[in-house]
Amino acid sequence: MGAQWKQKGKTAAADAKGRVFTKLTKEIIIAAKGGADPAMNPRLRVAVDAAKRASMPKDTLERAIKKGAGLLDESVQYDTVVYEGFAPHRVPVMVECLTDNKNRTATSVRVLFRKGQLGNSGSVSWDFTHLGMIDAAAGAGAPDAETAAIEAGAQDVEAGDDGAWHFYTEPADLDAAGKALTAQGWTVTSARLGWRAKNPVTLDDAARAEVEAFLEALDADDDVQHLYVGLA
Repeated sequence: MGAQWKQKGKTAAADAKGRVFTKLTKEIIIAAKGGADPAMNPRLRVAVDAAKRASMPKDTLERAIKKGAGLLDESVQYDTVVYEGFAPHRVPVMVECLTDNKNRTATSVRVLFRKGQLGNSGSVSWDFTHLGMIDAAAGAGAPDAETAAIEAGAQDVEAGDDGAWHFYTEPADLDAAGKALTAQGWTVTSARLGWRAKNPVTLDDAARAEVEAFLEALDADDDVQHLYVGLA
């Protein structure tokens, strides 16, 4: 799990699905700043595909694209803010937020870290590698993951959940690797720059449950976009 943490079954409840839509909408708005046409904007294409898989209403999706591309009178400015700290049992955590109010987000994150330890910049990031992360699934006739990774120029690949695979690239190679995987018959479901833990921590079941509860509380905050955790 030493890459991006994802809550299992998080779309089951209506309120959780609403949080998923909020995060997807922000990603679409940010991506659409690079152009409103998904065919010409790889980041937007991936974000739109993710929104469709989550059954986001068409009007919500289209409005987010127009808002991000500046095609509506209303505008919104999201800033990326990264917090570093430790979950219970000294598990390192990188918290990536997208926010339109940094003061609100900072207050919320401080409160959420009361059961952990919020650190300063650099206190945790030294134990992570910043790289490109691609989640993909093999289509019919696609080469195996190891071969696909080599052909796409990925640095590493590991199995994920539900038949998905995680490909890791140099930051500058993210877009090219995603296109190469697609050309080989793989379906890219997520592509972004993120953080991968160098030394994931192994915990017993009780301690792990405590950490999972801490992460779920963080993930429930609308400003928290991605969590990267050093948990094996």
